Amino acid sequence: MVEDPDLLDALLRLAAAAGCELHRALDSADARRHWTTAPLVLLDPPAAERCARSRLPRRDAVVVAVRGEPPPAVWERAVGVGAENVVSLPDAEPWLVARLAEANEGSRGSGAVLAVVGGRGGAGASVLATAVAIAAVHEGGRALLVDCDPLGGGLDLVLGAEDVQGLRWPDLSVAGGRVPATALHAALPAPGVGQRSGGELGVLSCDRSERGPSPTAVQAVIEAGRRAGETVVCDLPRYPTDAALAALDSADLSVLVVPADVRSCAAAARVAAVLAEQPGPVQVVVRGPAPGGVAAEDIARALGLPLLTGMRPEPGLARALEHGRPPGRGRGPLADAARLVLGELRATVGDRAGVAS
Repeated sequence: MVEDPDLLDALLRLAAAAGCELHRALDSADARRHWTTAPLVLLDPPAAERCARSRLPRRDAVVVAVRGEPPPAVWERAVGVGAENVVSLPDAEPWLVARLAEANEGSRGSGAVLAVVGGRGGAGASVLATAVAIAAVHEGGRALLVDCDPLGGGLDLVLGAEDVQGLRWPDLSVAGGRVPATALHAALPAPGVGQRSGGELGVLSCDRSERGPSPTAVQAVIEAGRRAGETVVCDLPRYPTDAALAALDSADLSVLVVPADVRSCAAAARVAAVLAEQPGPVQVVVRGPAPGGVAAEDIARALGLPLLTGMRPEPGLARALEHGRPPGRGRGPLADAARLVLGELRATVGDRAGVAS
């Protein structure tokens, strides 16, 4: 509810940047019809005064916006209507875009963030990360599959989606702040996985570019998915880049994928040492076959990490990937392991929420 045409134009522009539609109330009677249900109320000082005089009930998420420094009378009107914030444009534009984005996403609950790392090159981390994201959308949820390894060849190839239109990391400009998850999904390739279940998968691939994402961009994308209640799966390189460390810092659970052989275990020990320095829990997925008969429990014990699961070889996996068929669809050892990882991620997030409450 805004009278000032210049302020109205500014707010409409910021709402467009947040991917948010505004309903403009023309008077306090019109405002009353939406007052209790709107996720966010934006007022200018005259509107704040009129709403207060109309005795509209106190509510959260009321913002009074002004251009330039607010005079003392504005604060009085804000108190009268019960506003939480008085914001001055243009200085507060980034904050207001973020607040509009939050309102647009709604309160879907906190999402879960998984980081997947290979113990050595070719361990199968990218395949498992993709399978976990697919498992999430097959359950009817939304998932973001985030590629943080610029030397990995691109997760769109793992999905067989290299020809699907949409932005990759080299095309995406994220300077920081908050990104609306709905706008992000609309811009990314949608491989069509999980359509029958009503789920939605967005993949943010490094493409075939050696330029990886910045840590700020990775954090913004992860937090967009988390705020929207999505499952965010990050495929990380073995070497600790700044972007990879940013993802690990945000992860609720990290999974180290290790083939079941002695050399892979030795290589994974170096990676496990890096993961141990990060704040979140780390578990091991051991991938067969085991040519020397090394047990999954022995590898986890040697790494000093809990074993999440051992995974039998997936028949025909290499051929399926070569033909562009997404991994982990249907039944098989890979799909079973992906569901176990997804369940452990949700349990970890649930346990952490219980401790916080």
